[in-house]
Amino acid sequence: MSQREKDTVRAEAIVKERFRLKEIFCNEIYAKKATFGFGGFGEATYYRTYSRIKPDGTQEHWADTVIRVINGVMSVRKNHYVSSRLEWDETKWQHYAKKLAITMFDMKWLPPGRGLWIMGTEYVYERGAAALNNCGAVDTTDLSLAADWTMDMLMCGVGVGFNTVWKGENVARPNKEAPVSYIIPDSREGWVKSVRLLIDSYTKKGTWFTFDYSKIRPEGSPIHGFGGTASGPAPLKELHGRIESYLDRYCEELIDPTRCVADVMNAIGACVVAGNVRRSAEIALGSIDDRTFLELKDYEKNPERAEIGWISNNTVILEKTEDFDKLPMIAEHIRDNGEPGMLNLINVQKYGRYGERSEDKAWLTNPCSEIPLESFELCNLAEVFPTRCVKEEEFYEVLEFATFYASTVALLPTHRSETNKIIIRNRRIGVSLSGIADMLDAHGATELTRRLRKGYKLVRAVNHDLAEKAGVPASVRVTTVKPSGTISQLAGVSSGMNFPEFQYAIRRMRVGNASRICDVLKTAGVPYEDDHYSANTTVFEFPIDQGRTREATTVSAWEQFSLLAMLQREWSDNMVSCTIYFDPKTEGDQIEHMLAQFAPIIKSVSMLPHSKKGAYVQMPYEGISKEEYEERLAKFPKIDWKEFGGSDGIESRFCTNDFCEL
Repeated sequence: MSQREKDTVRAEAIVKERFRLKEIFCNEIYAKKATFGFGGFGEATYYRTYSRIKPDGTQEHWADTVIRVINGVMSVRKNHYVSSRLEWDETKWQHYAKKLAITMFDMKWLPPGRGLWIMGTEYVYERGAAALNNCGAVDTTDLSLAADWTMDMLMCGVGVGFNTVWKGENVARPNKEAPVSYIIPDSREGWVKSVRLLIDSYTKKGTWFTFDYSKIRPEGSPIHGFGGTASGPAPLKELHGRIESYLDRYCEELIDPTRCVADVMNAIGACVVAGNVRRSAEIALGSIDDRTFLELKDYEKNPERAEIGWISNNTVILEKTEDFDKLPMIAEHIRDNGEPGMLNLINVQKYGRYGERSEDKAWLTNPCSEIPLESFELCNLAEVFPTRCVKEEEFYEVLEFATFYASTVALLPTHRSETNKIIIRNRRIGVSLSGIADMLDAHGATELTRRLRKGYKLVRAVNHDLAEKAGVPASVRVTTVKPSGTISQLAGVSSGMNFPEFQYAIRRMRVGNASRICDVLKTAGVPYEDDHYSANTTVFEFPIDQGRTREATTVSAWEQFSLLAMLQREWSDNMVSCTIYFDPKTEGDQIEHMLAQFAPIIKSVSMLPHSKKGAYVQMPYEGISKEEYEERLAKFPKIDWKEFGGSDGIESRFCTNDFCEL
């Protein structure tokens, strides 16, 4: 690209001002040695998922990724200051950025997976903040607009929640005798528009379109900008066919509105997963009185939904006091299949932290239920790992840095006007913690509670100060507990508030045979075998030690609920993503009692029975004895990553517990 072309791109970019960490500070970062968690597993997870190809064609190592992310977040803030004609002190911000980078390198805090992968790239500078956000939600009153927004955000990597309030009024089968051909552009925008045109033809008496897929690049082609490889047109063709069949059936009165809207939104999620955009996750929200909603995942009654129903968690909304009288019925459903989850909308809209009156207009939630949201709203997160902080003072310092990261991302607009309108008003962020169970068992509940109280006040104060200096409103909400997943694996701590399933375990990593990382791991001698479930895929095995934190099966569901309630009271003014695991034999008949005691004082929860050891071959996480762990560890090779290259990360295609533990 010529300099003139670069200048043209810069002129059209959303982020025009750029920050570059001084070379002397970069050299300090390059001189450090990274300490990933869980032996070789955390490091392999980083290279598989988050290491990108640098502009010079070489592969990122951890220091490169850290510098890219810090340059990116500082560029966003600098751009806001300069464009708003606020004072920018380069020397001050250079020293601040150095501290940000060092603590991030040491994994005392980290951006979310979205930020770790794409912050500091030209994609963000040119297209805005959508791909940096974890969470989104949409109201389905207007089905075509909701579908448009959902597909757009899912294709940016955002997890989306949706309700099922669409009434299905004024829907009619279109006249298919005089179709108009729409040539679908080879872009995210083209895919999204095609879906909206199809739905509009039923809901807004629009023109009937036939679709020309010839411009869509073939399967396996590289996707420039966002990264990854193209799926070809097949997933989109299948989505068009599904939506047409659902709306035809609705017109024939074979399904009701709840079923139709859930089918459409789930089919969109399944298409995005198949289209090679990683981690598509959804949550469906419905009325506690809607039997159709409660039976969406009853695949004996609705066998055809098995192809798409898995894409979303399903949660009922508790909107009024009388809804709590139905908890026995909910408990029965949970005992049967672990769903639905629950969203206490009364507490969401009345309180920040429980007991602190603070109005919130949110009425929806993201797929993991850690963030309440308005329709079209997004939320970005950052994560702190208390057990990676040697001294207590370090914990509070990195809380400031995580708050800075998330508050800065909230300054950057997206490409959607309806979303920007709400972000500008709310500036909602979520500073999260992982390794909470590790900290609880290491320091006790009293010390954990004290640090959370002090930490919350600090996060709120830092956010308020940053907002005042940037000339924007302080965030309506600032703290959360997210499930974490791969980010906590990098740091080597338990995820979110969850207790580890096993102290000693095999963690398995599935890798496509064509990927560069597959050759590196095989050459190093990491134990592997062919995937029993997917062709052209290899499963690698890593031994891990979770430390002295209690195993999940030894922690009662009652204690898990108590920890959830404490975190909602002392830390999270958003919500706490929590799956309460229970023993079906000893605790199944107590679920109603647990819900009756805790549902009124929390904001959200889901429940699942404990999984069994060895339930199926090649489980992602399998418990082993201490002796087997030590034997495997003694034989485990040192992996040389110097020869790894040619990968833009994002090896994990499907929804993982980086968003939700499904």
